[in-house]
Amino acid sequence: MAPPAEISIPTTSLSQPSDNSKPFTLYNIILRLPLRSFVVQKRYSDFVALHQQLTSLVGHAPPEPLPGKFWFRSTVSSPELTENRRVGLEKYLRAIAEPPDRRWRDTPAWRAFLNLPPATAKESVSGVSIEGRIPAIGLRDANVAAASDPGTWLDLLRELKGSLHEARVALGRRDAAAENSVRVEAGSAAKRALVKAGSLLSALTEGLRILGDEKRLGEGELRRRRDLLAAARVERDGLDKLSSSYAVSSAGGGGMGGRHQGVASASDRAALMGGSSSGPAAHRTSGGRVLGAPLPETERTRELDNEGVLLLQRTTMEEQDEEVATLARIVRRQKEMGLAINDEVNRHIDMLDRLNDDTDVLGRKLGVAKDRAAATTTSLVTDVSKSGTEPEEEDGLVVVQDHLPGLPLQRQKQEQQQQQQQQQQQPGGGVVDAVLLVIVRCVLAGVEGYTLLEWLLGKISEALVWLVELGMLLVMGQQ
Repeated sequence: MAPPAEISIPTTSLSQPSDNSKPFTLYNIILRLPLRSFVVQKRYSDFVALHQQLTSLVGHAPPEPLPGKFWFRSTVSSPELTENRRVGLEKYLRAIAEPPDRRWRDTPAWRAFLNLPPATAKESVSGVSIEGRIPAIGLRDANVAAASDPGTWLDLLRELKGSLHEARVALGRRDAAAENSVRVEAGSAAKRALVKAGSLLSALTEGLRILGDEKRLGEGELRRRRDLLAAARVERDGLDKLSSSYAVSSAGGGGMGGRHQGVASASDRAALMGGSSSGPAAHRTSGGRVLGAPLPETERTRELDNEGVLLLQRTTMEEQDEEVATLARIVRRQKEMGLAINDEVNRHIDMLDRLNDDTDVLGRKLGVAKDRAAATTTSLVTDVSKSGTEPEEEDGLVVVQDHLPGLPLQRQKQEQQQQQQQQQQQPGGGVVDAVLLVIVRCVLAGVEGYTLLEWLLGKISEALVWLVELGMLLVMGQQ
């Protein structure tokens, strides 16, 4: 048993009668079958008549009620009313066509309403599809209405290609026929197929314009469909030219000579049929680069349609955005580390500057201490010389040789022994000078060490700044 047709009413049309009577609204009913689709245009009064016939034939009203009629409002002047009625009528038809209960859709009234062929016993037994017995769409308005839907547009394009194929086969059969009756019959079949292709081509062009105005397709899909129509138009014109040239030559030539003159050349037929000839021309056109040709398919895009390729492109862009965001986080972290190291280096430089200042202050204080020690030594020598003794320098120290006046000899000897012991304990000079010399050397060594540390930290800071700048350049280059 053939599957039920998928029914929808996507659009409506405003019809103006030729006798200048009151305009009315037509509802474009689209029937989608597994292999083809077609459009039926009906008024609201036709739906009312169908409802009455179904109720009388079956004995029960259809499961979905018919939208009511408005006496004081018209769908011609009210788009909102038109849309509400369109939705209600679509629900009404689907309630009859889709449920398992076939009582209403098996009636002759239902088939006549949808322009379907009557059911036969053979079909009900063998399950032959009704698609082969559906008449071709003959009304231009119905063709345009069908082409205004993106899905049925492709069905009409497939039907157009089928008509062109029939015309091509008929022309080939005409050229190869030996009898005149066969040639005439094949030429007539080709002419009928070309006329049908011309009507479908004009309807598809008008429908594509409507789809573009209503923004129901993207720019890429519109461009692709325009290219398909352009290729079909070129093929149709070529076939029409072949058919017309044969008719003219047959009328003027007469006999076998006229027939041979009317037959198209092999090169024309090969160019029209798009055959794969093995001549040098085919080899010349097959090689080389074609400007504007699409890129070759890859393993990831070969099995995808347009929506799949678009989804793949979006996924790839999202992955690239995530990688860029991860790299940006790494660069920001390196930048923060570089700034922290720079702050630490600046603090160490400040500490070294303060240590340098303290060293200068200590050096000045040591100089003052040395001056005071020298002044004290000079004052001591002067006092001793005034008391009548002559100092003697031994190992850098001044020793008083004469006895101090007013002191016993034994006490003076003890003091001299103490001085000698102090001289033996300190053979290198004064205690103050030695201590000061050690302190100065330690300070100078510390200053040199901190200077080296400052230079090393400066080089490390410069290297980190260079790494941060390099990371930023890499991020900008990937973006």
